Amino acid sequence: MPSIALLREALVRALRLAIGATLSLLAALFGAHVALAADLPRVASINVCTDQLLLALADPNQILGLSPYSRDPARSWNVEKAAAYPRLSGEAEDVLILQPDAVVAGRFTKRATRELLKDNGVRVVEFDAARSLEGVKSQIRQMGELLHQTDRAASEIQRLDTAIQHAKEAVSQRPYRVLALSRRGWVSGGGSLISSMLATIGLKNAASDLGNKLGGFASLEAIVNLKPDLLLVSDGGDFAEDEGEAFLLHPALERFYPPSKRLVVSDRLTVCGGPMLSEALERLVSELGRVAR
Repeated sequence: MPSIALLREALVRALRLAIGATLSLLAALFGAHVALAADLPRVASINVCTDQLLLALADPNQILGLSPYSRDPARSWNVEKAAAYPRLSGEAEDVLILQPDAVVAGRFTKRATRELLKDNGVRVVEFDAARSLEGVKSQIRQMGELLHQTDRAASEIQRLDTAIQHAKEAVSQRPYRVLALSRRGWVSGGGSLISSMLATIGLKNAASDLGNKLGGFASLEAIVNLKPDLLLVSDGGDFAEDEGEAFLLHPALERFYPPSKRLVVSDRLTVCGGPMLSEALERLVSELGRVAR
């Protein structure tokens, strides 16, 4: 029968082997994680809409800088998160210093900047303005592929689909005609993202009856004669800072469309196509519930 000393020695050897194997496995896993993180592309954004996609999908160390409007609360959905990253000028010079793996921009971002970046060998990935919810999903998917964050993109698309279904159920009994109305009488037309959002969940964009495809200015008389059931506005306040906002507080509009007939959804949730559309839809459902009461 083995002595106690031999048993103790065998046990120590077994423990050393087990600890060694565990340390080797941890080192391999840690090394793989470091290598994986190093392989993720580092990206700069020079457009406020690509800012939003980048903030939603990228790891923090993938974001080198954001557009000049990334911290503008009227345009940027996630101002607080954007404040953690450098704000770029929108020109090529400070982007080139960063040496990004890619730069994301809008199709209508300053052409000279995009061309100068390309001429210097920078990969510039351009995103069109989203005109539909399907287009929004496509852009989320595109950004996810660029960042190597496809699982995260799929999760955001699923969240958007869930918000769409919830909104459909909420409006199924009340197919309102809604007019999306902005400063100075601007209305979003039938080919706009707003129109796609309304149509997808079962609401009708009354602006389609004005014949504007993407949008245009409508007179006060045209709006009143259109007789939409509800107005969709970005601000529910009763104070106008300038003439553009004063249009929305005209006595004629306030008479026919008091707060009980106005759906309030901030522009920063709808100005771009991206994950913020999930929040926009939830806000719209909440507003529909309020006016229904």
